[in-house]
Amino acid sequence: MKGVLNDQSLIYQQIAQMLEDGILRGEYPDETAVPSTNELARAFNINPATAAKGVNRLVEDGLLYKRRGVGMFVAPGASEALRQKRQKLFAKDRVRDLVREAKRLKIDREELLQLVADEADKEELK
Repeated sequence: MKGVLNDQSLIYQQIAQMLEDGILRGEYPDETAVPSTNELARAFNINPATAAKGVNRLVEDGLLYKRRGVGMFVAPGASEALRQKRQKLFAKDRVRDLVREAKRLKIDREELLQLVADEADKEELK
């Protein structure tokens, strides 16, 4: 598992976020194992209970499930469920903020759409 912990949010939330990111990137496809809480604890030098709290959050969200005696696995459809969840959050948080800032700056709808299209072209987002 790759990543660096920071002081910006709770450690267990960062662990959950890293696992979610890995699922979205395809590092952990459906039905594959994710690192154990002990592996996470060693990798990030944290308490195993803290790692377990992050993993358990994903279990509660239905993204991971436990195979008794084997470990935690990515639930079927987890990637798509995560994508939909994050798209809703993106629209709610980032797009709304973007539109509000454009309004404050008196950028009209067409100008805003053009700015977004230009940035999407730069990032090769089609």
